[in-house]
Amino acid sequence: MRAWVNGRILDNPADPAITVSDHGFTVGDGVFEAVKVVDGQPFALTRHLDRLAVSARGLGLPAVDDALVRRAVAESLEGQDLTLGRLRITYTGGVAPLGSGRGDAPPTLTCVAAAMDPYPPSTSLVTVPWPRNERGALAGLKTTSYAENVVALAHAAEQGATEALFVNLAGHICEGTGSNIFYVVDGELRTPTLASGCLAGVTRKLVLEWFGGVEVDEPSAVLERASEIFLVSTTRDVQAVHTLDGRSYPDPGPVTAEAAKVWALKEAEHADP
Repeated sequence: MRAWVNGRILDNPADPAITVSDHGFTVGDGVFEAVKVVDGQPFALTRHLDRLAVSARGLGLPAVDDALVRRAVAESLEGQDLTLGRLRITYTGGVAPLGSGRGDAPPTLTCVAAAMDPYPPSTSLVTVPWPRNERGALAGLKTTSYAENVVALAHAAEQGATEALFVNLAGHICEGTGSNIFYVVDGELRTPTLASGCLAGVTRKLVLEWFGGVEVDEPSAVLERASEIFLVSTTRDVQAVHTLDGRSYPDPGPVTAEAAKVWALKEAEHADP
């Protein structure tokens, strides 16, 4: 692991790095990106940095310095031999009073690079009882306020699943705790629109561009008619779902298998699509 914090590489990535009054720590006032590293190179970095800027703007943080973040990425990866890894870029409101109001200190920027184990080819999914708020101030933003996801994922684990599925306030399919969902109904590949409140996933967008699919918002009951389901994310790529709420699905189904094949081919061709 290698850690870059506010312009410097830490001698020891486990050393203390930010103050206890950093607004990202005290109230979750921050945004982040997780970027996959393949053979030492960040994948789709430009798309991730574009989304980081959108999230920061949506949270009201100062504009992200794109060149500085790219420098942080390069220095975090320097000297590491990461066949498969992950970058965690975090941008917070910086030092502030111990409350919701921001201070006048500059933002905090960190970047951590570490090895990553590949995800298994399939996963199990459970719908959680708490809705995703598609009308909330943070809807669609990738913020560090992930406690809701932590609770949902723990609930899924108690049910013997490895990922949780959120339905939104309208009762429509939304997203996982850290993934976007695709499903096949009547031979048509579908995924929720961004109006559902789901994150504008980089992998989601690339799957739509490279493989296709229809964006639609519909009740979660439609999943009972789905012939196959898969999840996508920066770290999962295309991952089949073999069970949802106790219902079994192909592992993988033909559409899922083809989407995974296309993904692997395209990813190898384009480091920064």
